[in-house]
Amino acid sequence: MYQHRYFPHTGEDITAMLERIGAKSADEMFADIPAHLRLSSNGYDLPEEMSEPEVRDYFEGLRDQNKSLVCFAGGGFYDHYSPAVIPYLTSRSEFLTAYTPYQPEISQGTLQYIFEYQSMMAELTGLDVTNASLYDGATATAEAVLMCVAASRKKNRVLVSSTMAPAVLEVVKTYARYHKIDIDLIAEKDGVTDFEDLKRLLAKGDVAGVIVSAINYYGIVEDYTGWSEVIKESKALFAINTHAIALGVLRSPAEWGADIAVGEAQSLGFPLNYGGPGLGYMCVTKALMRKMPGRIVGATTDEKGQRVFVLTLQAREQHIRREKATSNICSNQGIMTLYAAIYLALMGAEGLKRVNVQSSDAAHYAASQIENLTKAKLLFPDKPYLNEFVLHTPHVDAIIAKGVHEGVLAGIKIGDDRLLLAFTELRTKAQIDKLVQIIKSAENE
Repeated sequence: MYQHRYFPHTGEDITAMLERIGAKSADEMFADIPAHLRLSSNGYDLPEEMSEPEVRDYFEGLRDQNKSLVCFAGGGFYDHYSPAVIPYLTSRSEFLTAYTPYQPEISQGTLQYIFEYQSMMAELTGLDVTNASLYDGATATAEAVLMCVAASRKKNRVLVSSTMAPAVLEVVKTYARYHKIDIDLIAEKDGVTDFEDLKRLLAKGDVAGVIVSAINYYGIVEDYTGWSEVIKESKALFAINTHAIALGVLRSPAEWGADIAVGEAQSLGFPLNYGGPGLGYMCVTKALMRKMPGRIVGATTDEKGQRVFVLTLQAREQHIRREKATSNICSNQGIMTLYAAIYLALMGAEGLKRVNVQSSDAAHYAASQIENLTKAKLLFPDKPYLNEFVLHTPHVDAIIAKGVHEGVLAGIKIGDDRLLLAFTELRTKAQIDKLVQIIKSAENE
């Protein structure tokens, strides 16, 4: 009876279950499903079996079809170095404990790394409490929208900056649509969020929260001086989205007066890996702690006086009263939370600063070379940027195509004449010089 080694039911178990529901066989149990919708026993189109070496050769052949390119693309996900020690630490047995850490006596490894992750993210953002965790930066931002409305109770409108990444905006709009929340976009002016338009929208009233990006879609570092005061006068919450590694050098969300900090943590050394996984972080003030999705882990001492970790807070409504829940995010990116915690512990404050400085130096060197040696110009030359900027050039398609031919992923097309380029500590002078020559060559063809 054990055709499937991971199915624990014996023949007697199966017979007893079928008798309980009044069916004589599994086929009879599914009899209500029309025959044309059911898979026949010979309906599997499976290839012939292969030996282990043949399977390895097959998948290595598929892998070899991928073309590895030097990456100058960003837009929210960045090609940072991942220390070699991280995969070894993430596979240690003390961290491979229960997936959902309800029982602290068997989940100390999981609870400890969540606690350490929370502590470091709270320090980076300057806010009181961090959850663990959300699927990616886009869903974390959408959850911030839900939190703003839940905290305000009677207000149903959230203002979001037009300069936020379009993919994040789409996720926010999707969440809002099905929660019947109104999203108004704050206008863009000269590449940054328009403060005057914010004040105009706040004056209409009924605003639960305002969500902006510390580094916007164009790579510009925005200035939010005076924003918190205006937003709080309207009794709205203030949320700032930042990709995590930039928190090592930028003014923290708490210093801007934010109530909520959210964003994507992939920049903390996660491999790009053809699109995932990522990690959404969320940090809030203590007043918002019970409105936050996910879980919070705390440290305490046991009866022997030993330091131990426990699941301190998780909104039970997520499980037993789902219609009343602030959010129904019940799980988290556990392994990526561990990854981020190890990366932050390895790098420390000085390491994060050095990564950002090297990335910024690479971006500014590239910008100077591009403007000196090609016809392309920065779209917003007077705006500050960290490691990413937009080029204004009519040759976007030609640059990208030539880049692929030369083994280079030459940015992201964000318009017919706009090319978004990103730089990290991994990009060498030789690689940047090659990119410049690709741009120059594409202009001359």
